[in-house]
Amino acid sequence: MKAVVLTKFGTSDKAFDIQERPIPKAKAGEVCIKVEAFGLNFADVMARQGLYNDCPPLPTVLGYEVVGHIHEIGTGVEGLEVGQRVTGFTRFGGYAEYVTTVATGVALIPDDMDVGVAAAIPTQYGTAYFCAEEMVNMHEGDHVLIQAAAGGVGTALVQMAKNRGCIVYGTAGSDKKLEYLREQGVDHPINYNTSDFEEYVKKHRGDAGIDVAFDSIGGQSVKKARRLLTKGGGRIVCYGAASRSTKKIQLFADIKLLLGFGLIKPIPMLMNSQAFIGVNMLRVGDHRPNSLKRCLVNVVKQVNEGKLNPTVGGRFSVDEIAKAHDFLGGRKSIGKVVVTW
Repeated sequence: MKAVVLTKFGTSDKAFDIQERPIPKAKAGEVCIKVEAFGLNFADVMARQGLYNDCPPLPTVLGYEVVGHIHEIGTGVEGLEVGQRVTGFTRFGGYAEYVTTVATGVALIPDDMDVGVAAAIPTQYGTAYFCAEEMVNMHEGDHVLIQAAAGGVGTALVQMAKNRGCIVYGTAGSDKKLEYLREQGVDHPINYNTSDFEEYVKKHRGDAGIDVAFDSIGGQSVKKARRLLTKGGGRIVCYGAASRSTKKIQLFADIKLLLGFGLIKPIPMLMNSQAFIGVNMLRVGDHRPNSLKRCLVNVVKQVNEGKLNPTVGGRFSVDEIAKAHDFLGGRKSIGKVVVTW
C-alpha cells in the first residue's frame, strides 16, 4: 500500500514522502479499513512542525480520521462486517491506503455520504460533541463563546449550540469567515484581528458574562475568556493550543504560551461555581473508548437527521498533501479539509 510518511519536521513541501508499506493486520479488537479519504486537523500541522508532543518518532504516518470500507476484522469484534462503509478515528496512521484502528473508534455511515462530510465526523465533530455534550450541558438562552468558530470543530460547536437555542459569540479572522458565521447562525461574529473579543462581550453583556466558552487557541485567549465567565456556573472547555504554532524560538514561545494562560486559582473558581475543563481526544480514545464510540454514533445519527451539517472547505488529492497542509496551516480554511486517494 501507499502511505504519506512524515520523514522530517519542517515545511510541507519537504516534510512528506509517499512510500510503499505493508498492509497492516487487524489485531484483536481492531478493524483494518481500506481508505477512500482522510481528514486534516491542525494537530497535523503542529506535528509536521515538530510542535506536537504526541507525535510518534519519525518516520511516521500522521492522520486522525479516515473514511472507507472495512477490509479485515480482528478477533473479538462484534457488530461490524467486512465491506461496510465507516468513518473512523485513528491514533495516527490515517495518511495511508489502509489503516487499523480499534473497533470502538469507528461508526457505520451510508454509502452515499460525502467523503468530506464523513471525514469531519470523527475528530472535529467527535471532539465538539464530547466537549458540548459529555463535558458540559448547554441550555436555551445560554451565552456561549466559541473561538475559531469557522474551523471544523468551531463549526460543529456553533451548530450544537444553536440546536440548543444558545446565543453564540464566534471569533474568526476575516470578513469572509464572519459572513460564514452569520450563515451558520452566529449571533455575534467577532473579527479577532480588528476587535478584542473580551471588550466586545463586556460591551454587550456587562457583568453578566458568558455561560460557556470553548477555546482551541490557548494562552491569552483562555485568560480573557476566564475573566468573562459568569458567576454561578460559568465553564470554559479547552481542547487545543493553536497559538503555540510559531516561528519564534520554541522554548520562549512555550513559556509565553504557558504564562498567557494565567494562574488557575481553584478557590475563587469553587466559590463562583466555575469550571476549567481540558479535552484531549487521544486520551479519551485510550481510556474511555465507550465514550468515543457514543460520540461517533450520535454525531452520525444527527448528521443523517440533518441536525448537524459539516462544511467541507477544502478538497485535495493525495499528491497535493503539501498544498493541503499549507491551506490549513495558513488559516485559510473554513470547515473540513479532506484528502482523497
